Amino acid sequence: MSSQINFLNDLLWGSVLIYLLIGVGVYFTYRLGFIQFRHFGHMFSVMRNSRKSDEAGISSFQALCTSLAARVGTGNMAGVAVALTLGGPGAIFWMWLIAMLGMATAFAESALAQLYKTRDDDGNYRGGPAYYMEKGLGMRWMGVAFSICLIIAFGLVFNSVQANSISQAMNVAFGWNPMYVGIGLVIMAGVIIFGGLRAVARTAEILVPAMALCYLVLAMFILMMNIEKLPDVLGMIFRSAFGLEEAASGALGYTIAQGMINGLKRGLFSNEAGMGSAPNAAASATPYPPHPASQGYVQMLGVFMDTIVICSATVAIILMSGEYVPHSEITGIELTQRALSSQVGGWGSIFIAVAIFFFAFTSLVANYSYAETNLIFLEHNHKAGLTLFRLVVLGMVMFGAMADLPTVWAMADVSMGMMAIINLIAIVLLSGTVVKLARDYNKQLEQGKVPTFDSNDYPELHAQLEEEGIWDQSGKQ
Repeated sequence: MSSQINFLNDLLWGSVLIYLLIGVGVYFTYRLGFIQFRHFGHMFSVMRNSRKSDEAGISSFQALCTSLAARVGTGNMAGVAVALTLGGPGAIFWMWLIAMLGMATAFAESALAQLYKTRDDDGNYRGGPAYYMEKGLGMRWMGVAFSICLIIAFGLVFNSVQANSISQAMNVAFGWNPMYVGIGLVIMAGVIIFGGLRAVARTAEILVPAMALCYLVLAMFILMMNIEKLPDVLGMIFRSAFGLEEAASGALGYTIAQGMINGLKRGLFSNEAGMGSAPNAAASATPYPPHPASQGYVQMLGVFMDTIVICSATVAIILMSGEYVPHSEITGIELTQRALSSQVGGWGSIFIAVAIFFFAFTSLVANYSYAETNLIFLEHNHKAGLTLFRLVVLGMVMFGAMADLPTVWAMADVSMGMMAIINLIAIVLLSGTVVKLARDYNKQLEQGKVPTFDSNDYPELHAQLEEEGIWDQSGKQ
């Protein structure tokens, strides 16, 4: 079984996805006029009124926190350590690069998710790639294929990854039995999962900002303690990225390839840009300004915060600690724990265990919410099917808590890769609509107006949208 999974990984990540991710990121960066750089400050401006919502949607701030809850997890702590061990410091450069390009991709997929969102049987907004594949492209079969991949990836495999990291961290820090950790996770996650989308959003809104701030403060403290090492660390990353240190050894091509593959793989796992996951949260929001493109800016900010800010904090902790050893058997969350403990003492391992618990736990419940939206796309609110799925998800949490790390990560990579390929094809096919939304938004912004979308101004889009008229009353929802 593991040999087949590794073969698929090599095929997906050795060629197909690297070209797709970089190509689509460059494509949207160009088509949108380098929006992630040109409008960098506007991402923060949109968040000023991010607490507004209505009875059908969650607020933009809750949507950002929910997407960050899914993004900020094992990828930021365990994933960065895995990338360093397998790909060398150069992997971090490629992680940064895919994040910067991915910000434009995130804008595209999240704006589309907002545009094509619907209301479910309970009156809540639902949407995401499956919905814009069905409505925007007229390809329900494509939406079905994507939904199945997402349900497998986020509802099942990724939740095993999160549970795995939590149980490992607790075992290293406290010596707790993974089985008992798994039971505790099942109980806690079950309470929130059975509470529905709004329970997930409320949990994320409280926990995500607090845990991210604590982690960043600690990372800044370590950075200031070792500020003299910063030039060497940055030099190491850039030299390794382009193989300058390995050129004399004859392993130049292999070294660059390993750094690129592992950096892109872990970068996508962490920030999820282009994967089609965050748009499920973006579609659930009542945006302000009341325009689909405003959620594009919100989710661009999510990618930046996840990879450029939080992943970089982990990089600083590991590379400044002296604990990093290339190709060491010590990797994942254990390496991050050792690195922090070497800087601040024994309580560092405990801090990481607590942090990974909150990071990974919020990821777990946010991942479930994405899967729920896609199950509703397939089943149209079939209550019995939803209950059964929730029980299966909790079973996978228990499995993950006691599973073997390499196998779980490999399964995550395959499922993530399949999702990304389907979604990237869809957003490229819908790129004309993305450009149209961005131009409409920015034209109004330049005129000093609050950007407001009215689908009646775009008859070719109006016919594709939700019949209930979410966007046909001058954008007022």
